[in-house]
Amino acid sequence: MSVIQPLLRLLCVLSLVLGGSGSGSGLHGHNSSVSHEYCVLGAGPAGLQMGYFLSRSQRDYIILERNTGPGSFFQIYPRHRKLISINKIYTGRRNKEFNLRHDWNSLLSDRPDLLFQRISQELYPSADDFPRYLSMFVKELGLKVKYGADIGRIKASDSNGNQGYILTDQNGVSYQCSVLLVSTGLWVPQQVDFLGSDLVEGYESIPTDPEEFKDQAVLILGKGNSAFETAQSILGRASRIHLYSPSPVRLAWQTHYVGDLRAVNNELLDTYQLKSLDGLVEGRLEDIAIVRREKDGGRRRKAKKRSQTSKEGKEQLYLTLTELLDQNGNNISKVTGQNLPGFHTDNFSLRQPYDRVIRCLGFRFNFSIFDGSARPAQSSGARGRLPGVTAWYEGRGTPNMFVLGTAAHSRDYRMSAGGFIHGFRYTVRAVHKILEQRYHNIAWPATKLPLSQLQSWILRRVNEASGPYQMFGVLGDIILLRGSYCEYLEEFPLQALPQLSALSGRPLTDHGLLVLVMQYGLNRTDTLGPGRAESEWTKAWRSNFLHPVLYYYNSLPTEKDMRQRPVGWPLPRPEAVHHMVEDFLTEWDQPISHSQPLRRFLEHCLQTDLRPFYAESCFLLSLTSRTPPLFCRQGYLRKRGIVGNSHLRQHAREAGLMADHQGDVTPGDDTSVSEYLKHAGAAVVSTMNFDL
Repeated sequence: MSVIQPLLRLLCVLSLVLGGSGSGSGLHGHNSSVSHEYCVLGAGPAGLQMGYFLSRSQRDYIILERNTGPGSFFQIYPRHRKLISINKIYTGRRNKEFNLRHDWNSLLSDRPDLLFQRISQELYPSADDFPRYLSMFVKELGLKVKYGADIGRIKASDSNGNQGYILTDQNGVSYQCSVLLVSTGLWVPQQVDFLGSDLVEGYESIPTDPEEFKDQAVLILGKGNSAFETAQSILGRASRIHLYSPSPVRLAWQTHYVGDLRAVNNELLDTYQLKSLDGLVEGRLEDIAIVRREKDGGRRRKAKKRSQTSKEGKEQLYLTLTELLDQNGNNISKVTGQNLPGFHTDNFSLRQPYDRVIRCLGFRFNFSIFDGSARPAQSSGARGRLPGVTAWYEGRGTPNMFVLGTAAHSRDYRMSAGGFIHGFRYTVRAVHKILEQRYHNIAWPATKLPLSQLQSWILRRVNEASGPYQMFGVLGDIILLRGSYCEYLEEFPLQALPQLSALSGRPLTDHGLLVLVMQYGLNRTDTLGPGRAESEWTKAWRSNFLHPVLYYYNSLPTEKDMRQRPVGWPLPRPEAVHHMVEDFLTEWDQPISHSQPLRRFLEHCLQTDLRPFYAESCFLLSLTSRTPPLFCRQGYLRKRGIVGNSHLRQHAREAGLMADHQGDVTPGDDTSVSEYLKHAGAAVVSTMNFDL
């Protein structure tokens, strides 16, 4: 007995210790409290993207996920299992940065093989593939994710004199964090309160088997991608499908907003325009009622008799207007023909009954888990469905709480791609750089460039960078001018430009700054009609499609300047602006149309000669001028010249411009510029006609 009792005590102690360790939901014991510098709420694509950056910078973080695996939203949605995010694998290029312009599903990492194409090679993949990709991302990068932590309450707390946050899960475990990063996405179905809304089925619960809609008349509330996706899935089975919402349908290829109706879902437009029983109608949802009609036959006009029950024996549903119901507006159990619009207007569009009414109105942010001390304000746009955030994605009124991913889309709602993976992977990276500066005093990464190489660097960015290309009008490159050189900052949030120095740790000088932005034109044209594109470089400002624009400022724009900027402009009016004409191939590398106008603009802003010269010309100019051109001063006179590839050096030797031993001269200290020019050679500059 004396031996057994100590063994039992030891087993009890071991069970308590082991019960509070391990992975998944058992990382922390019940009713315990743990602290982390960063808490990331949600293991969707935005949360995992931030987890990668925090892991790479070796910060103390935890990702909390209520479900048993990452990307749980995509386990359910879209309901009919086809993603509308492009997965274009073959681009004809080997440039990984360029290829991300056409890969809308991969997350950013330093692993060139960790791409979505390892899971699927379909242009529009199955939604089932995305959680598999996220699981692979977590596993191969070793991210710290705690699954099964269903956070039910978030409140503010004091953290060393600053506002922190305490998150409590279903087991009573509290997570204290100095910085909260909310990446929960949108998963609460958006609803509109109207009479008879209890008779409506939700997108989140409708059957996905088309056979269940066989020969049924269906009314769908909404005209977004979820509504058209639902309609398309039953198009070959339903007898007729009508879509009803306040706004006309908006096509993504007209608006350039990827959240609008995509071609992959728009087959119903054919059956509508070609008059095959389907259609679109506009009207306020708040003004309608969905009702069942009594069998009283109280109609003013005789009409063809129709059964009031479906083939399955269910009573059919009618759409009517609340103004036609009784004065109380709430008695929908006894609706007669006189309460229906068809009684008063015999050709009312939606006068016939429906077997089903389906709500497809999108989703909203879940504000309910935040108590009053930590609840972010609702956004002024997007019908209040999203939290309001600052230009640097910090919650309004909630310091040290940042909103990531789809939930942060209020900053660029209906303007850019911030609500989608191929957009917010870059805004998450920008937020991480802001965190590094604010909490760890690490300045925004910058490339130091001699002015003589600025044009080549800009051309490189506009031809391959994926961040400004995807987040057009929202993220831009900032060029801080420092006299004979500049500092190049990539993908800064443009609306936060007045706070540039504080957010980036990079002070501004009297030399001013340049801002490089990708943007669409403001001219409203027929996107498929004649004259839809501009090809003349002298009229580049009339470009309609995506193209680079440079803004030059003598000083940093103020908050007032940002508020008073022209409608549709991403930035205030500058001292000078330059549009690079849109290009059908999105290749801005032609000497006459692209390079020379850019050089002339930069020369105007910098008040210096930026023409490039070969070594022979620099030699002659150095002998005949007290002030040789900048390119010669920063290149040839520092033993750099034009850093070409081996073919160019051999050509120079054969032409007598270089001695054989000069091929062994190492370029200057700025290896980033040299490495780029090795690939670019002199192609960008050597074909220019400098007399233009």
